[in-house]
Amino acid sequence: MYFFTCLFLLLLVMVSVGFFTLFERSILGYSQVRLGPISVGYFGLFQPFSDGLSLFSSEQVFLINSNFLVYYFCPFFSLIQSLFLWLLFPFLVNCVSFCFGLLFFLCCVSLSIYSFVLCGWSSNSVYSILGGVRMISQTISYEVSLSLFLLCYFLMIDSYNLVDFFLVQFYCWFFFVSIPLFFCWFSCCLAECNRTPFDFSEGESELVSGFNVEYGGGGFAFLFISEYSSIIFICFFTCLVFFGGDFFSIYFYVKVIFLCFLFVWVRASFPRYRYDKLMYLAWSCYLPLSLNYIFFFFLISSWILYHFFLWSY
Repeated sequence: MYFFTCLFLLLLVMVSVGFFTLFERSILGYSQVRLGPISVGYFGLFQPFSDGLSLFSSEQVFLINSNFLVYYFCPFFSLIQSLFLWLLFPFLVNCVSFCFGLLFFLCCVSLSIYSFVLCGWSSNSVYSILGGVRMISQTISYEVSLSLFLLCYFLMIDSYNLVDFFLVQFYCWFFFVSIPLFFCWFSCCLAECNRTPFDFSEGESELVSGFNVEYGGGGFAFLFISEYSSIIFICFFTCLVFFGGDFFSIYFYVKVIFLCFLFVWVRASFPRYRYDKLMYLAWSCYLPLSLNYIFFFFLISSWILYHFFLWSY
């Protein structure tokens, strides 16, 4: 049952990635007052399958000057890393139960930087290496704030288990407790997922396509799937932490779709940020805010524990 549960989850993730691309292209079409993908199938429903077939049937190009093995296997490693995150899906039966889910999430997210760096380095292209170097500094900068934001909620619930987020938020969502923290978390997620306006490792205007400029066909498809799978999981994780986490309810998945829409909406609305502004935002704005919130949540948890022990005795 464990094997079939994981296989079913993997299949649903792959299908959701395909239809998320259709969702994104349709929204971008409406926002730019043009037609989106409507030709293949009814309202373009078969467009994701057509794109997948065209990518995986395209010819794979191997560069003479590349580090062949790393260049070939790095997109597959990126896909495996993004799918590892979905082990955190909080099943109560027939799947892995994580008591340290938050720590596992942070470990898997920090692994993503290696795939970007290896993809940029292995092709021996100037644009790819520049994209990889940009991604290193960007991801490391925002991982610090991301970890501190999660540490705030660990101090609040005193548990690393994701199921406890659902139990604690039964009466009040964490979103209402810390609205500024949610918006900072959301922008950090945009930077971690390499999305507009923080898509500096894929800056088309100056780096052609960044770290993945030399990839085509199946290699590009693996990188594409891993990026969108991570986006969907980040939206799922955000709903779990901030919006109640009732993963048995259909409204929970409506909230996930709405957060995916916010990712696309930001892409349609904002231009690319300046790189020095990106670093300033991480180290001068988000880091002090996260440290102050840690102190705030520590005071709240201490006050709750004090009154609990006072009532007990």
